[in-house]
Amino acid sequence: MSKSVQHSFSSVISVNPYKDNYLNGVSSFLSDTTTPEFGKDQFAISYLNTKDFINAQIEISKNIPDEDLYDAINSKAYDELALDQAIEYQIQYIETFNNLDEENRHFHVFIVDPLEITQTFRNSIEKIKYLDVIIPAPLLLKALYSKEIIDSSGVHCFVYLQESDAFVTIYRDREFVYTKSIRYSLVDMHERFCELYGERIEYQNFLNFYAKENLKTTDSDYKEYFIKLYKELFANINDILTYAKRAFEIEKFEHVYVGSQIESVTKLDEMIEVELAIKAGEFDFDYGFESGEVYVDQLHALMHIYTTLSNEDRYECNFTVYNRPPAFIKRESGKLILLTAASLVLAFAYPVTYWILNYAQILQEDLLKQSFREVHNIKITRESTIKNKLADKAKSITLLKEEKNDYINKKNTLKKIHKVKVNYPMKAKLLTTLTKDLNRYDVKLESLDYSETNTSKIFNLDLVSSKDRKITKLIQHLTRTHDGRFKFELEEILYDKESKVYFSQLKVNIL
Repeated sequence: MSKSVQHSFSSVISVNPYKDNYLNGVSSFLSDTTTPEFGKDQFAISYLNTKDFINAQIEISKNIPDEDLYDAINSKAYDELALDQAIEYQIQYIETFNNLDEENRHFHVFIVDPLEITQTFRNSIEKIKYLDVIIPAPLLLKALYSKEIIDSSGVHCFVYLQESDAFVTIYRDREFVYTKSIRYSLVDMHERFCELYGERIEYQNFLNFYAKENLKTTDSDYKEYFIKLYKELFANINDILTYAKRAFEIEKFEHVYVGSQIESVTKLDEMIEVELAIKAGEFDFDYGFESGEVYVDQLHALMHIYTTLSNEDRYECNFTVYNRPPAFIKRESGKLILLTAASLVLAFAYPVTYWILNYAQILQEDLLKQSFREVHNIKITRESTIKNKLADKAKSITLLKEEKNDYINKKNTLKKIHKVKVNYPMKAKLLTTLTKDLNRYDVKLESLDYSETNTSKIFNLDLVSSKDRKITKLIQHLTRTHDGRFKFELEEILYDKESKVYFSQLKVNIL
């Protein structure tokens, strides 16, 4: 690839394989197209959602030579990440420099199941035949720094909500640090909103409100539940940033950029700035493209910016398996045709007498007969080989179907396990939180029990206090401090004349 792909291609087409939409770029103008077609002068680029690849950090000894580096990373990735040895994963990596480690080299490794690529890009390849680049979506953000669209250093967090995925990505000093997929895609948010609202609403109605209604001014019944939904989203993001601070020794985040695939009237950056106390802005940058009045998906714009960068200014992490064939003169058939053409030119340039031509024809006939016998033998051999290969292919297809079914079953099992681990509330941590509040208001805990059903998780706390006012102040503090996390129920406060203390039972419902 040349230093800038626009030097050798007249246009660029960016592909969103998850929504099957395409954006053409000619010069500095972007236009949506519903009928994409293959073009030899067209550069094609697409991306992988964050949830479709595994991202990890790996250390490799500096003693390993560059020619053995890929094999070393590949072997260590399978060992450390416990990858299925039966699957030949596609592995790409970028190096990150750590001046404090004199013995090892550090790499960000990106791992993709080949079957995931085949399934994701099946429709796109039918239309445009080739994809020159398939890159993990978070690495496209490097273009913002290379093009000086973001000209400041420090630690920046990017949050982008897509229809089928959502990711949080961190860059420090203009270099990629960490990325994580979160369960707040627009589809996931719709499902969670319906749970909070207590009623099923159409997905399109949800999108219309998300895009067109401003939470500051609307008086819709949806407002309260959208605010709860956003608070859950921001809490999830805050957990990720807290983890990143500890894992990557980050002192503070200078800026958070938040946006979505669909344009929204509500200023999410203003809300997240209040919730996280970090300076925030919109994930909606001026790339210098013209697109009329159509809102451009930021990932589409980033893909077009990526194609204008030199190799040194971008991350080379290409997962494409849909490469173009070699140039005509580099193909064996092309060489044969050129050689034949040159022979014909020489033949016409140097005509010979009739007897030479006659002799040449006789000689050629003998050669052709000999060649025919050789080709005929080769034909018979190859027909037999093809027949055997077809039989092997049928066996392999049957085995592949079995492996696919086994993979789907394992994947569903892992999803269930992951769901339980993510959604299971940490009882000890919750009890610690409640115990601190009890001590703060001098309220004793006589006993407690925990119950759980398919729809609820409840702690029952038997409280004891010398004054009923201490219990009421405690309840006021809990409902004000933990709104949205717990639901508190207190039916009555009883006084025991004999022991001169107040008793009450507090029911804590974990939301």
